[in-house]
Amino acid sequence: MLASTEREQGMLVEEIDVDEDTTTYPEGGLDAWLVVLGAWFAMMPSMGLLNTLAVLQAWISENELPDYPESTIGWIFSLYGFSLYFFGVQTGPIFDAHNVHFLIIPGSIGIIASIFFFSVSKDYYQYLLSFGLLGGMSASLLFNPSISAVGHWFHKKRALATGIACTAGGIGGIVFPLIILYSAPLIGFAWSIRIVGFVCVACCLGACGLLRKRLPPNKKAGASIDLKSLLDPKFATTTLAVFLIEFAVFIPYTYISLYAIHAGVGSQKAYLLNVLLNVGAVPGRAFPGYVADRFGTFNVMCATALTCSAMILALWLAVGTNETGITAFAPLFGFWSGAAISLTPVCIGRVCNTENYGKRNGTAFFFASFGALIGIPIAGLILKANQGSYYGLIIFAGSLYVAALMAFIVARGVSCGWKVKVIF
Repeated sequence: MLASTEREQGMLVEEIDVDEDTTTYPEGGLDAWLVVLGAWFAMMPSMGLLNTLAVLQAWISENELPDYPESTIGWIFSLYGFSLYFFGVQTGPIFDAHNVHFLIIPGSIGIIASIFFFSVSKDYYQYLLSFGLLGGMSASLLFNPSISAVGHWFHKKRALATGIACTAGGIGGIVFPLIILYSAPLIGFAWSIRIVGFVCVACCLGACGLLRKRLPPNKKAGASIDLKSLLDPKFATTTLAVFLIEFAVFIPYTYISLYAIHAGVGSQKAYLLNVLLNVGAVPGRAFPGYVADRFGTFNVMCATALTCSAMILALWLAVGTNETGITAFAPLFGFWSGAAISLTPVCIGRVCNTENYGKRNGTAFFFASFGALIGIPIAGLILKANQGSYYGLIIFAGSLYVAALMAFIVARGVSCGWKVKVIF
């Protein structure tokens, strides 16, 4: 363990690094930032679609599958998030052992096929298989190696570089809903989805051309979940924290538009709340990365989890049918929740060596995938049990954020000690 101290604002601050990796990193330069750009292109379709779930769920519920309950339709979109993280258990070790294009090229083909299959779907099972399963699997082949590739080029600036790459998800969450909302009434939902597909084609070409690894292949990485890594208390507690934060974050992302419709907001304005949420998420993924490199990744995660808990249980719970309050909540939550996407992989990197980063990242998100899978349907069941009232759903989401906050505090304490001023 390495420790250093520095004077900041007249106070002694201790900086802890539990990563014993002695590898040197470029920390910048043209090649490194081109890899970040390649990761950005890879995350535009994978995470952009994830951030469009609120519009997709609301549209499908109201127009395509109006006879199905919210909890049933929720499985389509929760399966996407589940598959995105679940299949990381294999993509991580493959990334460690092989060239990044072993994953990026099949992922690009798969996600484009998924979008076009989704555009011609008519029945529930077709939506579930095309978007939920094929789309999520393909997104995993894009998201996980892009995160890991950035980790090969940055260490001290890893949070900032990862945050910049993750802004693609927010941009996608702005662009894709706007395409759907303004083109679907004119040319139909199917063709609006195909336009999204053409945008993804361009992004996937950029990802295939720019993403590459720097470190040599680790053939000993294997190709299975690393359960033994859970014997490490630092990694185990970090995995629990990541599980809880991913469990929590997708509930407001998915239900914000439906909540607004329930509150009496017009459909078009309600769909645009998803756009506003992602407008906040773009700086909310880059800025925490900059702050985390200076003040510690786990410290920032604790702060953002605390703020999100307060916003859900105080602001969202209190706004009721007030359209101004609902509109204000969306970008604010988007900003403060951005770290749940951009900094969780960095937290994992802080408690493992870089040559095992792909495998450890895949293992952590394997467990997080179950939170993504069950969160949206459970929220739908709570909604149904409360006869359409969102009170229980909001309490559920806020409670999950409180649990995530507690888990990150414990993970930080186990990893670097319990001193408040430690930068970790």
